[in-house]
Amino acid sequence: MPVPRPVRDRCREFLGLDTDIRYIFPALTAGGGTGFFFVVTDDQITVISTGATGRGKLRSVWGSYPRGTRIGPVETGAGAAFEFGGAWFEVDDEYVPVINAADAEVFDRDNLPRDPLPDL
Repeated sequence: MPVPRPVRDRCREFLGLDTDIRYIFPALTAGGGTGFFFVVTDDQITVISTGATGRGKLRSVWGSYPRGTRIGPVETGAGAAFEFGGAWFEVDDEYVPVINAADAEVFDRDNLPRDPLPDL
């Protein structure tokens, strides 16, 4: 399920972004608990904490990393999880392709699929 536009807009406003969000996906700390949004732009990856009560309220910037930072690989099996910034995060399986695409855009551009909806 794509991240809804209102959430994307809140992230953009929260971060004061005037650039496009390339990728965005929700994650939880491994084992449940604190929620996060990973917001990927052309220049950086910003991880925003939403706290343990839900994804509705953006609380603080947990970390900001250069765009050249790899997010994955995502380990699958008993669930999808990845290590980033020294912490483990879990994501719904549907967001694994988002993480893979964000990484491929920087580290494996030759294998990116053609955008099926380039005007969106």
